[in-house]
Amino acid sequence: MVPKQLKVLFDDSKIGVYLMKKVTTSSLLSMKQQQTKITALTAYDASFAKLFDEQGVDVLLIGDSLGMVLKGDEDTLSVTVADIAYHTRAVRKGVERAFVVADMPFMSYSTPEQAYLSAAELMRAGASMVKVEGGTWLLETIKGLNERSVPVCGHLGLTPQSVHVFGGFKVQGRDDLQAENILEQAKQLEQAGIQLLVLECIPTDLAAKISQNVNIPVIGIGAGAQTDGQILVMHDMFGISANYMPKFSKNYLQQCSNMREAVGQYIQEVQDGSFPSTEHSFN
Repeated sequence: MVPKQLKVLFDDSKIGVYLMKKVTTSSLLSMKQQQTKITALTAYDASFAKLFDEQGVDVLLIGDSLGMVLKGDEDTLSVTVADIAYHTRAVRKGVERAFVVADMPFMSYSTPEQAYLSAAELMRAGASMVKVEGGTWLLETIKGLNERSVPVCGHLGLTPQSVHVFGGFKVQGRDDLQAENILEQAKQLEQAGIQLLVLECIPTDLAAKISQNVNIPVIGIGAGAQTDGQILVMHDMFGISANYMPKFSKNYLQQCSNMREAVGQYIQEVQDGSFPSTEHSFN
């Protein structure tokens, strides 16, 4: 069964193109400009990548979350570039349309030179973009990656690789000073050359403000419904994570009879703005 969301896309000549052509940085930017919500999920193998791709998910992230959901660790710090590259190769084989982003794992981009080598391995494995966590300390690295033809996605707010600095997986940006700092870092990351930005576990109002103040697409996870798109960890979306279910996640299998239907429902709810609701967001 074709999800309602896909039917809407095919019926609309302006946005139907997104299902027929490969998703690129240019088409993601166009989606933001046309106020068409972007849908993203994590993926780690060819079979799920193919399922998500066929349902119309726009972006697939090979996340270092695999340390938690695949390996059963308490955090993401044990994941290596080789781990991400292995799963990127698998995901790429299942994808025809979706845009593939690969996480740069913990301490794989601590210097610009190290970042170039790590990114090269992930791009050769099949990524179309790499994602890095952090703010202004990454500006030189981002510029250098761009100069070496590597597209970059930023990640601000709760950055899981900094879990021990934060003292746990905690919401960021609740006080005015921290909120202003995150906004300023988003602007500087954009100026340095990122083409996509993930905001994780920050207040809804702050995420909305950032989305309005940068020209690049902003993807939220635990950041409210006013970003340009949403991402979930696939195991959370199916209610099968090895650790715990975060507040910002929703188990779509509880209301659907199979995984394809669950993915279609997720797409529809992101597109119509009903997910994330207030119960999946932070103030």
